[in-house]
Amino acid sequence: MTSTLGRAGTDRAPTLGADLVLRAEDVRVEYAGRRPTRAVRGVSLELRRGEVLGIVGESGCGKSTLAYALTRMLRPPARMTGGRVEYFGRDGDAVDLGALEGEELRRFRWNKVSMVFQSAMNALNPVTSVGRQFEDIFRTHRPEMDKRARRERSAQLLEMVGIDPRRVNAFPHELSGGMRQRVVIAMALALEPEIVIMDEPTTALDVLVQREILDEVERLRAELGFAVVFITHDLALLLEISDRLAVMYAGQIVEYAPAEQVATTPLHPYTRGLLRSFPDLRGERRDLRGIPGNPPDLRDAIPGCPFAPRCESEFEPCREVSPVLRIPPVGLGPAAGSWPVSCHLHDPQFSAEASGGHR
Repeated sequence: MTSTLGRAGTDRAPTLGADLVLRAEDVRVEYAGRRPTRAVRGVSLELRRGEVLGIVGESGCGKSTLAYALTRMLRPPARMTGGRVEYFGRDGDAVDLGALEGEELRRFRWNKVSMVFQSAMNALNPVTSVGRQFEDIFRTHRPEMDKRARRERSAQLLEMVGIDPRRVNAFPHELSGGMRQRVVIAMALALEPEIVIMDEPTTALDVLVQREILDEVERLRAELGFAVVFITHDLALLLEISDRLAVMYAGQIVEYAPAEQVATTPLHPYTRGLLRSFPDLRGERRDLRGIPGNPPDLRDAIPGCPFAPRCESEFEPCREVSPVLRIPPVGLGPAAGSWPVSCHLHDPQFSAEASGGHR
């Protein structure tokens, strides 16, 4: 399976100063309760205009919670307890999303940042036609549009995602799973946002339909120029479509690198474990190896490295000292000095001990 979805960002080699559209710094999210769940623990990332940033990790690692934090869609008992999310307009002005409230926040959502949710059937109102749901978007965010303009724009959006405009009066149950997902993508693009966050957009779809959806997203991104945050547990998929990857584990980013580098020279043992968990469709046949054990309980304090109990390279500092996400110094390994990783194997303070401490 091949795709060019991520190539524009890679070929363009943008500078962050000019092309930065979204930045998250030390984002922390907690689910309230008798034992609060710290679902996102100090995540920082940057998104460039027109690029595809993939976020990957096992179920429960905090990917979807992070997506809701980036779009200010968290609902109780979840709350953002720390950090900052900023949007950068084409004019260079920065907007602190945490400072937006009420009408100002409502105008920002979907106009600047939109989201494609996991389940298309849950995202669509089952008792309302597709056309009426499009019209609700325009009545809310484009009140100056008359009824005819709303209908024309709705038909245009359906055609844009490869659906016959005559299906504008169809109800969600009258559409296939792939068509419903295309409708949700069309709704996310209705107001021409600069950022689209896609949370497991191809879950529960068969492989052929997944391919069609990804090709559609590729074409639309190339035409409209929006940036994509693509969230999934499927690392093989992200390696095909992303410019950069953020690998999440236990609510934290443990590796943040160009996708092509993750495929060839992963630095974190967790990333290597994910790569070994799916077949290489173009390489030699090999045995698949899952990652033993289970992720930690995010309600508990986690001493040391969260991945240590499952790590084949664990050594003494891993159980006691929390690693920091940072770029290893040049000379410490074949890819050191290239991208951030959170692992004592790539920390000069501890790396000398690692050679004799592998399990």
